[in-house]
Amino acid sequence: MELMKRKDVPVELTWDLTAIYDDEAKLAADTERIRQLTEEIERDYKGKLTTVEAIQGCLDKYRAWTELYERAGNYVQLASEVDFTDAALQERSAALFRMCAKASSRLSFIDSEILARDEALLRDAAAQEGPNQPYLAELLRQKPYQLQPETERVLAAMRPVVGAPYQIYNMAKLADMKFPAFQAEGEEYPLGYSLYEDGYSHDPRTEVRREAFRAFSGKLREYENVTAAAYQANVQAEKIIADQRGYPSVFDYLLFDQKVDRSLYDRQIDLIMDKLAPHMRKYAKLLQKIHGLDRMTYADLKLPVDPGYVPPMTVEESGKYIAEGLAVMGPDYQEMIRAAYRERWMDFAQNQGKCTGGFCASPYGSHSFILLTWHGQMSDVFTLAHELGHAGHFKACNAAQSVFGTAVSTYFVEAPSTMNELLLAHYMLKTNPDKRFRRWVLSNMVSNTYYHNFVTHLLEAAFQREVYKLVDAGGGVQSETLDRLMGETLEKFWGDAVELTEGAELTWMRQPHYYMGLYSYTYSAGLTVATQVCKRIETEGACAVEDWKRVLAAGGTKTPLELARMAGVDISTDAPLLDTIETIGGYIDEIVRLTEELSL
Repeated sequence: MELMKRKDVPVELTWDLTAIYDDEAKLAADTERIRQLTEEIERDYKGKLTTVEAIQGCLDKYRAWTELYERAGNYVQLASEVDFTDAALQERSAALFRMCAKASSRLSFIDSEILARDEALLRDAAAQEGPNQPYLAELLRQKPYQLQPETERVLAAMRPVVGAPYQIYNMAKLADMKFPAFQAEGEEYPLGYSLYEDGYSHDPRTEVRREAFRAFSGKLREYENVTAAAYQANVQAEKIIADQRGYPSVFDYLLFDQKVDRSLYDRQIDLIMDKLAPHMRKYAKLLQKIHGLDRMTYADLKLPVDPGYVPPMTVEESGKYIAEGLAVMGPDYQEMIRAAYRERWMDFAQNQGKCTGGFCASPYGSHSFILLTWHGQMSDVFTLAHELGHAGHFKACNAAQSVFGTAVSTYFVEAPSTMNELLLAHYMLKTNPDKRFRRWVLSNMVSNTYYHNFVTHLLEAAFQREVYKLVDAGGGVQSETLDRLMGETLEKFWGDAVELTEGAELTWMRQPHYYMGLYSYTYSAGLTVATQVCKRIETEGACAVEDWKRVLAAGGTKTPLELARMAGVDISTDAPLLDTIETIGGYIDEIVRLTEELSL
């Protein structure tokens, strides 16, 4: 079926943004209040941040400014994410961010002035308990890399331009690319970004799946150079900023906000590329055998283990499944899940111009909003459980922390989301002893939870590391270079178990994570923590759950090492990651064994 336009989507499949603003006039009022606060802060505090009292007073107002920006910014951004073909929504979002960039430029004096003072004054201010403490603690960390006030002002004003590559990528991908129909098995099939990524890539019909990949890759190739140019601009901007701020490398700059060092980043990539690859090659060979394929190609990797055993799932049924599966988290958590369905926190629709994939946005002072595309399959339920993990995380930390304490390190932020996927799967394994059902659940864990985070995103990260190595050495990246690096990364991981058909090298064009710094590797980092905590919950029960809830409430006030230790996991060593890789291998071995026993 052709994708419908946004205006034709049934309202019950869309999210309800009136939870943020039930009247456009309120958005306008908050936008005006942002302007007013900008003027007030500049008038009352610029050149006057010489005492702890003045610093605290200024940050009190800036905290209010930040809360308004969070609310208004999320509202216009979320509205635009569901329809990139709507020029009015795109301009409204862009206009707000341009205005806020100008305001941020005017307010850049806050950091510059505070950091210009004697460090003892900053330490005195940071030592005071209260809602501004996380902000001041972060300023102390940033002090060695702070630039001159005028430079900081210009950088703040340039944010819309620095962020332009991501917008260009999305517009090319979601607004400009028009995919032609393709022929397979004597029929014509419509094609689109979400139709391929969420549908045809999993289709058990070999000719349909492979022809869809061929047609999809052909259209991507037409946009290869412009997408490469956008990505080149993005990584070069990051390198310039890293150099100007005095970071030893672009890696150090991008890892600074994550509050981890290079060793944790490299370990995650190196160990998975080395230790997980053999397990995943075995899994690929199993898929080839089950489906009777002449050869195992890159277009076949997302095949289900048991295509004949795919219980349909409605939106309503998914809510019951998730609430029951996550009951271990307690009644308050279950009520959050029910409220998410009742109050339309989720956008399930398939429509033209909608952002692909899934995400959860959690504006401070509001509940979360979850974007996904619903296909009525169990994989959608796992996606929902994942995004509701983000919702539960930020519900806890937003309630416990000021807006300045909610910036959770991306190294850790995927732990609560992937934890929910694991809890749901473990619940399902306990509810039905049937071998075919067990194999189906285990294969969902491997093909969705672990494949998505430990393979798809990890291979992105391994490719991305090679890109940044080139950029850090003063080089550039064009489409030919990006194709080569992606092809080499895929070949290293899959070896001779998978044939890298033409188009595999274009995988770098398919995900937005490359425009988000070193984000891709953090999915496996978060799932490593989640796997270990889930095991602890399985063996220790309520006390482990309570520890986990304290972790969720801590928000951005702790480093990833500290958060993991609060949950009983020591990520300063290789042990948690190695154990998680062996856990994945164990699941694959059991799937192989069950397949032999079932003779299916």
